[in-house]
Amino acid sequence: MAKAVKRPPFQIGGQSVAAGTSAIVDIPVSRMSTDTEVSLRVRVLHGKKPGPVLFVSGSVHGDEIIGVEIIRRLLRSVSAKRMAGTLLCIPIVNAYGFVSHSRYLPDRRDLNRVFPGSAKGSLAAQLAHQFTQEILVRSDYGVDLHTAGLHRENLPQIRISADRPKAEALAQLFGAPAVIVSKLREGSLRQAAADNDCDVLLLEAGEALRFHELGIRIGVSGILRVMHALEMGVRPPAKPPARSIQSMRTLWLRAPEGGIFRAHKRPGSFAITEEIVGEISDPFGDRNIAVRTPIAGIVIGISNLPVVNQGDALIHIAEVEVPGTAPARLDAIEEAAMNDALFDEDEII
Repeated sequence: MAKAVKRPPFQIGGQSVAAGTSAIVDIPVSRMSTDTEVSLRVRVLHGKKPGPVLFVSGSVHGDEIIGVEIIRRLLRSVSAKRMAGTLLCIPIVNAYGFVSHSRYLPDRRDLNRVFPGSAKGSLAAQLAHQFTQEILVRSDYGVDLHTAGLHRENLPQIRISADRPKAEALAQLFGAPAVIVSKLREGSLRQAAADNDCDVLLLEAGEALRFHELGIRIGVSGILRVMHALEMGVRPPAKPPARSIQSMRTLWLRAPEGGIFRAHKRPGSFAITEEIVGEISDPFGDRNIAVRTPIAGIVIGISNLPVVNQGDALIHIAEVEVPGTAPARLDAIEEAAMNDALFDEDEII
């Protein structure tokens, strides 16, 4: 009888992680002016059995902290000893922005605009280069976790590009309320991943510097569904109760003039063409301007800041030409996520 061949260790950051084990690997990035070293910390779970390499990343923008909690809960539900393939978890990609509650790096650059980076470029470019060379080139799939910016809130949604059929199939399995097909942005992590033949799902949920329980739950269960679909040896979570709403076009409604904005819709609400979705008034309430949507669709993002200037983004609409059962499907997805037994403390292992 032939002896089983042991799976070779996973090599990353100059370290080896044996099959069936988990380890934290620190990939050096820079040394601060305080003589403190800053690294890209990666939790590697290298399964006993062969399989794909999946990365999960958070805080590419330092103020988008939801990924930290999603990854924390995810790690309680997986085990390297029972896994197939390899899971790379990077809860804080942009440590500089994370500790300073800032979207950017100290050089004021947006990390998600400088990929694949450069070994001799700016600090942002060097961090992007390390992530590309250590994570992206080793990965087959990825889930990148984001939120809306300051004073904005996003409905949990998966974003994919139109030319990645594997990503589209996984996006529907994920179970988010909406799947948005959007173009790849030059310099983004998604663009660099595509250039390295790595299929990435981008989850948007909640707002900067805040946890968002619905987004966290959908993120954890969605990643587990992706791992199950990739045959990575995880316990399959419950199937999504309804199909995600898919949109090929989104539109930001902007303030026609400055004033006090009152929204009539929240993320997940539907609006029909020319419906009034909010109003802008002067501080005395003598003048009111209706904000209407030129397209029918679902609200996927909203500004939570009532004080607005002319041109400010107010409400983000994803076009849905024929809503049909979409409102009921959204309600079913949200209700299932908030009642999922996976998030009972006694059920998480």
